[in-house]
Amino acid sequence: MLFHLAAYLEEIHSGFRVFQYITLRGILGVLTALMISFVVGPLVIRRLGQYQIGQQVRDDGPQSHLSKAGTPTMGGAMILVAIALATVLWSDLSNRYVWIVLLTTLAFGLIGGVDDYFKLRYGNSRGLAARQKYFWQSVAGLGAAVALFATAENSVETTLILPFLKDVTWQLGWLFIPLAYLVVVGASNAVNLTDGLDGLAINPAVLVGGALGVFAYASGHFQFADYLGIPFVPGVGEVVIFCGALVGAGLGFLWFNAYPAQVFMGDVGALALGAALGILAVVVRQEVVLFIMAGVFVVETVSVMLQVTSYKLTGRRIFRMAPLHHHFELKGWPEPRVIVRFWIITVILVLVGLASLKIR
Repeated sequence: MLFHLAAYLEEIHSGFRVFQYITLRGILGVLTALMISFVVGPLVIRRLGQYQIGQQVRDDGPQSHLSKAGTPTMGGAMILVAIALATVLWSDLSNRYVWIVLLTTLAFGLIGGVDDYFKLRYGNSRGLAARQKYFWQSVAGLGAAVALFATAENSVETTLILPFLKDVTWQLGWLFIPLAYLVVVGASNAVNLTDGLDGLAINPAVLVGGALGVFAYASGHFQFADYLGIPFVPGVGEVVIFCGALVGAGLGFLWFNAYPAQVFMGDVGALALGAALGILAVVVRQEVVLFIMAGVFVVETVSVMLQVTSYKLTGRRIFRMAPLHHHFELKGWPEPRVIVRFWIITVILVLVGLASLKIR
């Protein structure tokens, strides 16, 4: 919106040309989303408290979590508002990637919002039935995958790129659709499973989202893409503004979500953020790198899968409790220690992922 206004004003004064630069608009996206979060956050928390929209806590979880019952939840709505407004204000709204990424994120946020509503309405921590949730996630994920496949303008947009290996690619063709679907839906559920401690999910999401913004900028810039040996995807650089908005909104939310949390994001935020990371990785053609950088989310998900499989087959549990962060809590780690150590691991993994830009 403001991008198009600046383009119009450029005819009056050349100084407005500065808003054509993606880097500047990416920074403005960060700051805009951050300020929206700071302004909206206290109002949302207060209103959630007034309507008694509080967290439902599992009675079979760590005893330290019982004190969290009643803490305002569904705070992820403020993340979505900040991301959407900042993206619309500073992006080129004629860019298809911007709309696919934004609408996918909002669609998963809507699914999460309905899930949160059912949890609150029926006073339990289960929410929507698993089949219903997965069905609607599948609809949204397939919709995003088909939209990208149908609007692809060249073969590189449907080619699988392997990091750290030069000139090793695989043209997927129609297989791009199931791959994109699995990445988006898988990432959405992975972040949702990780969102169990104060600030545990949001900071890794911010770190990974910011790193994907670096990939988006490099992939959308012909000279940088050629120099780094990564695919050049025309127009994908515009999602840098979305990545910036995600970083700003996430940091703004972390201000209120840091231990001890004043508000939880709920599924409305967790499902949306995971889907956002997944669809970003798909559009910048870095699905494998996402698997590396989002290693904390991946391990949390695998821990649940292993726990369920082991219990069904042998009647025994591998971990004291899954997801993995609860296992460490039950081993006696204080909650802040678990959170910060998972953050540190994410920083390391993000750096490894960024290294793939140069090491080939």
